[in-house]
Amino acid sequence: MTVGPVATPLGSAETPSGKDEAYENFPVGSVLLPRAARPHVAVFYRYARAIDDIADNPGLSADEKVARLEGFARAVRGEGVDEAAYATGVRMRESLIASGVTTQHCLDLIDAFKQDAVKNRYEDWADLMRYCDRSAAPVGRYLIDLTGGTDGGYGSSDALCNALQVINHLQDLKDDFETMDRVYLPSDWMTEAGAEVAMLAGPRETSELRRVIDKCLDGVRGLMTDAHRLSGDVRSRRLAMEAAVIVRIADALVEKLAREDPIAGRVALSKPAYVGCTVRGVLSAIFG
Repeated sequence: MTVGPVATPLGSAETPSGKDEAYENFPVGSVLLPRAARPHVAVFYRYARAIDDIADNPGLSADEKVARLEGFARAVRGEGVDEAAYATGVRMRESLIASGVTTQHCLDLIDAFKQDAVKNRYEDWADLMRYCDRSAAPVGRYLIDLTGGTDGGYGSSDALCNALQVINHLQDLKDDFETMDRVYLPSDWMTEAGAEVAMLAGPRETSELRRVIDKCLDGVRGLMTDAHRLSGDVRSRRLAMEAAVIVRIADALVEKLAREDPIAGRVALSKPAYVGCTVRGVLSAIFG
């Protein structure tokens, strides 16, 4: 079986946003990963990007989003769909069969993105983490299963993926609010700080928003304590190197978000900083 990216056909259920690997905070399909895994990772990324774009499309109603996402779920489960409309889902199923990875990770993503279609606010940190457990953690679990498993369970991987998700939420605070009226900041922390969601549309962060952002960053730092174990948990040496790089990228982004204003502009690493994280991560994985 040949596994690789496919073009979006006419009549597809997909609604491409134009976001690609360059948008992500982590290397997608990196050369650090085992060669045999890379084509499957490319299919998984294409699938995850396609369903995320549907959930994030402001031009679709909630019902239409859920219907299209359920079509992808049927494609992954092999229940029969319009193969032209859901070609990426069909290809994902073929990849899962070829690699022996469970469908559950792909279905968990669908479940999270269905929630995105109908839920715009989160009560507290625990509520947000329950969402991240389905919208982010499945990515790490998929990579672990694809590359040989782990001796330490999924915990450190879940922590890293959830941390990356919150980091991405903080980077996109203003855009998420203005385009989809979606706010991932815990509502109880907003109330405690005296912050209003309308502040997200301002030209710069307020002191109230900064208090909430800092509290979220403290939560991310707690997750990163567990995430630092990941390189030692996974069995694949190449995935260990990839994980070590991503851990350093996440650490760097946390400190950058602590210093800079995500309302004034998207906070991201420069290319030299990204390269530096990559080099340090690889060396730490090689030399322990």
